[in-house]
Formats: sequence, structure tokens, C-alpha cells
Amino acid sequence: MRVLRVSHSAVVDEWRGRERALGDLGVDVVLLSARRWHAGGTEVELRPDPGEAVTGVATLGRHPALFAYDPRPIWRALGERWDVIDLHEEPFALATAEVLLLRMLRGQRAPVVLYTAQNLRKRYPVPFRWLERWALRTASGISACNAEAARIVQEKGFAGRARVIPLGVDLDRFRRAEGQADAPGRTAAATGDDAPIIVGFLGRLVPEKGLGVLLEAAAREPRLHLRIGGSGPMAADLAERAGPGDLAERVELVGPVDPDDVVDFYAGLDAVTMPSLPTPSWTEQFGRVAVEAMACGVPVVSSDAGALPDVVGGAGLVVPAGDAAALADALVEAAGPRGDELRAAGAVRAAECGWDAVGRDYLDLYRSILHEASAAPAPPVEVIVVAYGSTELLRRALEPVAGLPATVVDNSSLPEIARLCDELGVRYLDPGRNGGFAAGVNAALADRLVPGADVLLLNPDAVVSAADVAALQAALRADEDLASVGPVQVDPNGRAARVEWPFPSPGRTWLEALGLGRLADGPRFVIGSVLLLRAEALYQVGGLDERFFLYAEETDWAFRAHRLGWRHAAVPEVRALHVGAGTSSDSARREAHFHASQERYLRKHFGAAGWQWARTGQWLGAMARAIALPGERGLDARRRAALYRLGPVRVEARFPSAPPPRNAAGDDPGDAQSEHAA
Repeated sequence: MRVLRVSHSAVVDEWRGRERALGDLGVDVVLLSARRWHAGGTEVELRPDPGEAVTGVATLGRHPALFAYDPRPIWRALGERWDVIDLHEEPFALATAEVLLLRMLRGQRAPVVLYTAQNLRKRYPVPFRWLERWALRTASGISACNAEAARIVQEKGFAGRARVIPLGVDLDRFRRAEGQADAPGRTAAATGDDAPIIVGFLGRLVPEKGLGVLLEAAAREPRLHLRIGGSGPMAADLAERAGPGDLAERVELVGPVDPDDVVDFYAGLDAVTMPSLPTPSWTEQFGRVAVEAMACGVPVVSSDAGALPDVVGGAGLVVPAGDAAALADALVEAAGPRGDELRAAGAVRAAECGWDAVGRDYLDLYRSILHEASAAPAPPVEVIVVAYGSTELLRRALEPVAGLPATVVDNSSLPEIARLCDELGVRYLDPGRNGGFAAGVNAALADRLVPGADVLLLNPDAVVSAADVAALQAALRADEDLASVGPVQVDPNGRAARVEWPFPSPGRTWLEALGLGRLADGPRFVIGSVLLLRAEALYQVGGLDERFFLYAEETDWAFRAHRLGWRHAAVPEVRALHVGAGTSSDSARREAHFHASQERYLRKHFGAAGWQWARTGQWLGAMARAIALPGERGLDARRRAALYRLGPVRVEARFPSAPPPRNAAGDDPGDAQSEHAA
């Protein structure tokens, strides 16, 4: 595998550990880095090791989001063959837009991976908002250094599942030395003695790092002695705020700490703290100091700002931001009674952030976007059924596949369905609410029976045999680019229904309004009454979008998979029975749910302007049919026109959030879920 990585921050030798780890895993990595950059408060010049495949590129500008590379080295590199282009810059950055534009002009087709750390929901000014949208729609993969940043890029339009991959740490350098003695306060804190507890801080000396809170904590607890390393505008203020007296004698400002001396700095501490304070424009995006300290065997106490709870939580102590009393108590706890526990947990957490682990995470991401299937035989198909009443229909659906690992998610919380699952040996999950079909599927995906298996989504009013499921899987596995397959569906009278459809779009809406829908062509998806999803596609795309309560959730998933290079197909050799009796008898509710989901889909993928264009086409087409068609058909068209004039989502909101579940006999067809893909 050949990977081109572009990263201005790789000018720092230590941060090229990712490339070295990938090289050790057999990946041919070529790196383009800034020739020089201002990092860690100093100007850093690129100094490659002998034989290191890294080229320095001149940059114009100093701000990480507002600089540009000299395009010539990038243009030359993009002319080579690559399997992956890994652009380690934020999606909204000018440098990202520059590289993507050069890639497009060069005709380079290798998939792109982007990076993000931005864990605040910011709406950037034009043109950065447009650049971000373009980058997210271009990317095949995204690595995020914290979970919130991953959620944000997904909400902003990235088609797949952003991977949370920590910033790496060199565990050969950051480790507790053999025979290293404990700092003096560890034993004292554990025994309750009054000996000093040495607490370290390392970072920028700015208010948002919580240094004022740290001083207040030390003022409250006389055993705390602070050793503060770093530089910044608060350096003079800290000495003044400590003032004359006892606190001043317990605060040591050591100034900037040379990178070669950081391990020694940690070695003399009883605890390290990161008491950061979030602001409207900034919060912690990772917390590398915390991981370095853990690797060196020092307990960590942090605030709950930004990504710190994800990095520190479980391996250190987390206190509310700005709470000086809680910080003081936690520092005493970490240095003393809980010290051994936190050092052990910290070592485990640090190992997860070592460069070897980070390299494996990136290789896994690359393989995912290249659709590389595992060499191991595919495990048995896992079946997921989202039920809402209709016990007898559910029995008909489950009995043919009861030999497969199967889960029923019961959105109706009926004891009859729990008893049926127990009888058939099927796992029963009650989410405690009716969150819709997508939420039900995601509940089962979050607790897999067979991790890594392909997943069959089966409606309660559909019937397919285990043999036909095996045939579906064989067809799915025969083509490495297939994300989903479905069977031909027939009703109880043997009539076949159409199962493959072009993806909805504003243009297709107008074709249908003009009576030319048959001319619509292009990529297609398979409806979800019986739908087999490939494990690798699920891993890359993620679960269903729970904003779709009913209908279009599988269309949205399929379109996201399509944007990531996957295809979908029907398998004509396989047939399934689709009874259709689970459809709601309330046509107004059904219409509202269906068209509200169409509105959500079009808004999500084509923006507000695309939705309004499609809405206009729907309304005009319905009005034309209302005039031209007689009787009930004309009345239906007038209802459709009224629905689009008012707005489907607005009309949907008038209905109760969930219909009443049908009883065990199935004589109240109030369930609108079982034909979520109609």
C-alpha cells in the first residue's frame, strides 16, 4: 500500500512517529511536511532522519487554517500512483482546499483521508464554510483525535463514520525509568503526613488553561506545591497572584521546558494536572501532556473541559472545570490513596496512544476505505428485526431464520413479543421507547451478537428462508464493492415488487412531476424490507441516521455508502415474501412520515436550496394531477399538493410521536414501521 501524507505539523520530529509506525507495518509512506513551522512556542525546522521519506514544502502564512503550501512539490507528488492520500489538515483549512483542488486538476483518483480536532460546533464564514462542505463530501475517511470532533464532521456532512484515533506518544521515550524512585509526596499523601505533594503543570501559560483555578486549589490545600512549566502571557501574573507569603513559597515557575527535559520534569512529580477552562471559542482537543505523564507513571487529574474526559477518564481523575475545591481534593487522592490504581490504569491508557497502536489504527482506516475484506471466512449472518406489535407476523418472519444469530428490538415493549423471542431462542431487546426504525437497528448494532458479521435487516412482515439468506451472502461476497444486496420481493399473490430504485434527488423529483420518472437513471439502492448489509461497509459508513424516524433511513445509508465508493444490487435468484400487512391503515400518517423523510433526505444531501427546488417540483406536479385526474386520484393529488405547500416535516409534527402498538392478534394495524423502505 502506497500512502501520500501531507501534514504541516510533521515538521516536529516526534510527531512523525505515525509515519514510522506505518512503515514498520509495511506501508510505503511518503510525507510532505512544512519546511519550518512555529510549534510549541519556537520556530521548528524540518530535520529528516537519514533515509526518511519526508520532503519539506515552503508555506505561506502561519495560522493552521490560513496558510497555503508551495503547490509545486504537491503537484509533482500527486502525479504518482497512490492508494490513499492522507491530508492531516482540518476540513475548513485553506491548505486542505489547495491540496484537494490540485488533486482534482491532476486527475488523481486515490481516496482522501482528512483529520479533525475541532470539537466546538462552529459555523465558519464564507468561503471557509463552503470549503469545509466540499472537503467533507470529498473525503472517504476522517481521523478525529476526540469523539466530539468525530460527531461534528458527521453532522456537517461526512458520509461515513469518522474514526477516533488518539494523538500518538513515543513510549520508548515517555516511560518510567527502571528503579525510578517515587516523588516525595506520594508516600506522604498516602499516609496523611504533611510532607509536600508536588503537582506539575506543563503547557501554555494562558487563562483558559485554568492556572487561576490551580492557584486557588493550592491556596486551599497547604500540602500542594506547584511546579509550573511553560511560557505565555500569564507568567508574570502568576507570580504576582501567588503574592508574598505561604502560597508564593509553594509555587515554582520553571519557565519553558526543553523537549529533551520533559521526561525528567515528570519524574519529579506526584501528580500532573490539566485544570483547563472551556471558552466559547476554545476547549481542549486532546491533552497529550496527560498521556505523556501517564506513560511516565504519574497520576493525572484534569478538568472536564473538551476532550479531557475521553483521554483521562478511567485512567485519571476528572473534576468539574473551575471547581478549585474538587481539584485540590482530587490531587491529594491521586498522589496518595489512589496513586497505585491510577498509575496502573494510566499505563494501559498510554499504551493505547503509543505510536504502534496509532499506526495500526491508521492502517485499519486505510484498509476500510479501500474496501479490503478480511481474509478470514465470513461469519454467519446476524439478523436484526425491529418490531412494533404484530406478534403473529413476527413469528412468521422469525421461524425460518431462528437458527441464525438474531435480535428482535421491540419498540412496542410488549410482553407477548418477549415471550415469542424466548420460545424461538431469539435475543430480545427492549429499548424502552419507540425511537423509530433507525434507532432500533442502531440499538442492536451497538451490542452485536457476532461482531464482524454481515447484517440482515428483516421486516416483521417479510419472510425469507435461511437458505436464501445464505444465497444473498454469497452474492454479496462475490463482489468486493457491494455494500448491500436484497432479494426480489413478491406479495402473497406472487406479484413481484420493484426493489431497486435510483437515489432521490431534486432533478429526479422534477422528472417525476413531469411524468418522466422512467427516464431517471444512475446509481441505485435496494429497499430495506429484506436487506443484507456488508460488515465492512457498516464499519466504514456507520449505523443508520436516527433523524429518520420512519422511511428513507436505508436510502440515506445506501447513499452515504455510495458516496464512499460502494454499490448496491438486487439478487434476482433469491425471492422473499413481503406480506405488507404491517403498513399503517392511517394513510394520512403514512403519507406524512414518508414525505417528511424525503424532506429530511433532500435537505441533508442537497441543502436547503435543493429541497426547495424539489418541493416546488412536487407541488407543481401534484397540482397538475389534481386538475387533470378525476375522482379519488385527483383528491389524492390535491392532498399531496397541500402537504408540500405546508411542508411535510411540519405536517408530520401534528401527529403523535408514535402510533399505538397492535396487539398479539394483529388486529389493530397501527404500525407504520414495517414498511420503512416502501
